[in-house]
Amino acid sequence: MNLFVQRSDTTEFRRRFRWVALFMSLSFLGILVRLFQLQVLEHEENHAIAVENIVRRVSLATTRGVIRDRNDKVLAGSRPSYNLYVVPAQLEMTNTWPKLAEWVGLQHEERIRLEEKLRTIQADKENPRREQQILLKEDIDRDAVAILKTHAADLKGVTVVPVPVRFYPYGEVGSHVIGYMAEVNAEQLAKLKGAGYVEGDRLGVTGVERAWESYLRGTRGWEKVLVDAKGRMRDAPGIIQDDEKQVEPVPGRDLRLTLDAELQVAIDKAFRGELAGGVAVVEVKTGRILGLYSKPGFDPNALSGAQGKAVIRQSFRQLYSDPLKPAVDKTLSGSYPPGSTFKPFTALAALEKGLIDPSLSVQCRGFTKFGRKMYGCTHVHGATNLHKAIGESCNVYFWNLVTQYQVGMDIIAETAQRFGFGQKTGLGINAEASGRMPTRAWMTYRNKGRYLQGFALNAAIGQGATTVTVLQLALAYAALANGGTLYQPQLVRAVETSNGTVVQEFSPRVRRQIEMDPENVKLVHKALIAGVQEEGGTAFRARIEGVDMAGKTGTAQVGHKLVRGIEAEKVWYFNRDHAWFSGYAPSNAPEVAIVVLVEHGGAGGKHAAPIAFQVIRAYNELAAQRAGKRAGEGRRASDRQKPADRPRPGRP
Repeated sequence: MNLFVQRSDTTEFRRRFRWVALFMSLSFLGILVRLFQLQVLEHEENHAIAVENIVRRVSLATTRGVIRDRNDKVLAGSRPSYNLYVVPAQLEMTNTWPKLAEWVGLQHEERIRLEEKLRTIQADKENPRREQQILLKEDIDRDAVAILKTHAADLKGVTVVPVPVRFYPYGEVGSHVIGYMAEVNAEQLAKLKGAGYVEGDRLGVTGVERAWESYLRGTRGWEKVLVDAKGRMRDAPGIIQDDEKQVEPVPGRDLRLTLDAELQVAIDKAFRGELAGGVAVVEVKTGRILGLYSKPGFDPNALSGAQGKAVIRQSFRQLYSDPLKPAVDKTLSGSYPPGSTFKPFTALAALEKGLIDPSLSVQCRGFTKFGRKMYGCTHVHGATNLHKAIGESCNVYFWNLVTQYQVGMDIIAETAQRFGFGQKTGLGINAEASGRMPTRAWMTYRNKGRYLQGFALNAAIGQGATTVTVLQLALAYAALANGGTLYQPQLVRAVETSNGTVVQEFSPRVRRQIEMDPENVKLVHKALIAGVQEEGGTAFRARIEGVDMAGKTGTAQVGHKLVRGIEAEKVWYFNRDHAWFSGYAPSNAPEVAIVVLVEHGGAGGKHAAPIAFQVIRAYNELAAQRAGKRAGEGRRASDRQKPADRPRPGRP
């Protein structure tokens, strides 16, 4: 027997071993290839995924710019607040959620609503919001913040973010001009995502807050933090590169307005006895707005969310159910017949066209008859020239300009349009009415091809289809006071950084230079002085000692009808005339122009003129106080310098 004969089972074993060895080699080679792919070819991508599992990017809130008045008083600022955010995918709903809801003080209904929202997001695996921070509650109290920080280790996916809340120190005073803020809704968010807005952000809705939103809002920053498997923050130096760890937020720009906050308060005080209306005070030589006041107002702190969503809903219900319409800016959005405050412009139209001799008199018997209709004046004025007609507000004189001197509707409209009537001022902070300055063609078209001379009679005294806004009238009187320069209204004086550095300053802008004969302007000017300072003037009884002013009262009729939604016993108020006063001060060297509208106030001389005098008195007092303060500071500075300027005595 040959011992070297190969056994068949050995051959089979070797053959199988070779297959196993080949399989193991190929497998090992595959593992090496895969490792090479993961660790070399796809290193950066896999590293990013690994880091992403332990790194969270936390938003850093920016600071909204501060709005100040011309004297550095804060009109809109921010106070510290804390918002609660959760990441739905990381929030444990069985144990963590009940504790969280209790600690932050969620009401039963709110808790149910938020729980349903979170569970819906968690259930949808494709929803990108599962891994995003969701705003759960705003402005949680300090006790809740302390509890959440104490139990932070057990609150995976829960973050407390310090954010500023908008605060308006003056409340309702000037609320329309400053505006308020609101949380972005879904429709706005879809449009604004590209600009960096996210759910829960707030933006300006009205006033300066809306118009200057891009300057005020600032840019949000972010910070990367390390977390463990339970979502707790950990320190692990070197994992997050320094150059990508944090981006600091950029604070919004501050705005310095032309408004005077103390004058605004004085206007509010003077207006206390009236229900609704508006006041505008502008600098005659610049067009800068010192006061812009609309009543009734609203509390921007409540509407901006500082007191919770329930307060927001309640405030809006009151805002839109009030028949006095506090949501409407009476200085810009409302347009009204100006009544007799328009007469100086009718007079200028006649003078500039050379159609009248200002010294000639018209006999006023208290009425005039035109066709079959009688037109009544305020009272019997007797022989009345231009000076007396403006000072004592004689309607008959101005009706005679139309019937006897061919001062038609187009002539009146041409002059009025040069002063800015019938056109928006372009202030840009709220929806603005353009007013209406009708022409003969417009009235003919409106009345289906029919034109009546009575239309011109109404236009001559600021009635009928003629309407203006409070700010339009103030700018027109400022142009009258400065000799014909119509300014663009200015509300923002400068844009500044948070440390007070001026980024951009705005100079006064001339809108139009109105060509007028200076002698004609003087005639109107003297008549406006007479309206205040001469006995018989419509504002004579309202004057205050020491307050030098020129101006014109107005009592504008309104249509008598039953206003919808108003109880019958209260409708009498809405059928009362509008009370106006327009003027400027001091009379012979005008600094400011003022217009007061008391909506449904009655007689202008009785209700609007006293408010104007009180406001101008406050303006004078504030100016005197500030001048005295500056003089005192100058003396103190001079006294501090004197010792250094004295020669040192020489040695004996």
